[in-house]
Order: sequence, then structure tokens, then C-alpha cells
Amino acid sequence: QVQLVESGGGLVQAGGSLRLSCAASQRTSAMGWFRQAPGKEREFVATIRWSGVSTVYADSVKGRFTISKDNAKNTVYLQMNSLKPEDTAVYYCAADERFRPLRTDWAPNYWGQGTQVTVSS
Repeated sequence: QVQLVESGGGLVQAGGSLRLSCAASQRTSAMGWFRQAPGKEREFVATIRWSGVSTVYADSVKGRFTISKDNAKNTVYLQMNSLKPEDTAVYYCAADERFRPLRTDWAPNYWGQGTQVTVSS
């Protein structure tokens, strides 16, 4: 069982930046982030392979968000720049032990509790 602990959410003005962190209890095949806005379905944001440098991003965040990892700390980060009010959501860290291709329809099998990100206009 993989435990995921997120941190770094908060309130920021449009155009600002936030960095989310997610610490995993053990190494997995891939980790990433999803988000869920009020009244909407959970959507994929980004994912990264633990070995190597493969990453995949949702079109809505390309060029603004960057996913990265610290192998020594089993931690993945999501640097969010140029934030928009439509980025407001609960952000969930996710992980998958199974080796599967990284795609925008990535379906992980472990989830964190979520952290709120609110972007004011």
C-alpha cells in the first residue's frame, strides 16, 4: 500500500505561482497530479516516470505547470505558474506501481487526500 501526502496548496492571485509537493511512502512506477473543480469531474494534470525523465501534461497546463521529482526523497512536485481562476480546484497526488505508458488517460491506483488551490481574479 502506497501512502501519499500532499502539501503546498493555498490562495493566490491570478498570475501568481504555487508549488505542490507529494511525498510517497515508497518508490512507484509513476506519480502525478489530477484536479477536481467544484461541480466538475476529476481531470488529469500531469504525470512523471520515476525512472528517466518522461512527463505528460494536460493541454490546459502546458507551458505553465512543471512536474518534477526528487528520487532521494520519493517526492514529486508540481510548480504552477501564471495561475488562472480556472485552475481553482482540489489537487490530488496519484501514483501507480504498474508500469504503463504515460498518457493523458493515465489511471493510477493510489491517491492522496487532496490539497485546495484557489486562484482569485
